[in-house]
Amino acid sequence: MSELSEAVGKCLCGGVEIRASQLSPQLSACHCSMCRQWASGPFFALDGQQAVRISGEEFISRYASSEWAERAFCSQCGPHLFYRLKATDQQILSAGLFDLDDELKFDHQIFIDEKPGYYCFAGKAKNMTGAEVFAAFSGE
Repeated sequence: MSELSEAVGKCLCGGVEIRASQLSPQLSACHCSMCRQWASGPFFALDGQQAVRISGEEFISRYASSEWAERAFCSQCGPHLFYRLKATDQQILSAGLFDLDDELKFDHQIFIDEKPGYYCFAGKAKNMTGAEVFAAFSGE
């Protein structure tokens, strides 16, 4: 599945605009306990890689949620904006910011071992445990 041409996403108030020129159409869901606490459910995400331009920085609040990542949200209207890996500057963007419903494919779920039993998704997707995710990112 090829990357989408430049996609533009905005928060609810429009104060933050995100332009991604290498946005993957492969939608993921993260079930880790931190994402579920942050999003009150799984975090639906798109990989913006490092080709992301953000305007409205004055409306962005950032939270260093771990030694290796930070999460950001709009301080005016509240939506989750992105999850950024500090070492690579890779941007994992909130899928809800973009009007791409017909172009996305639910591709994979991560931290499937932390998913609670009270919800599940239809369709087939690759499932990765937390250990598998960390091994993939560390190259082990």
